[in-house]
Amino acid sequence: MMWGYGGGFDWMWLLGLLLVAGIALLVVLIVRLSAGSGRGGPPGYGTSSGRTRAREILGERFAKGELTADQYREQLRVLDEDR
Repeated sequence: MMWGYGGGFDWMWLLGLLLVAGIALLVVLIVRLSAGSGRGGPPGYGTSSGRTRAREILGERFAKGELTADQYREQLRVLDEDR
């Protein structure tokens, strides 16, 4: 009879599970932090500011003919007033 041997490691699976979960969480955090530094994020993040993105959208709409020249200039003036 082995009364005290072998029973002390029943909880080791929990420690292994916590270790794997911690590593996975660390990988997710690193990926999220590195992905936020590019231009793929929402306006105001990365290299492009929200105001710059608004100007890009305005330019695209003007190029498509959705805005007249007067509307385009007016919208640019409004964007400049917010500074």
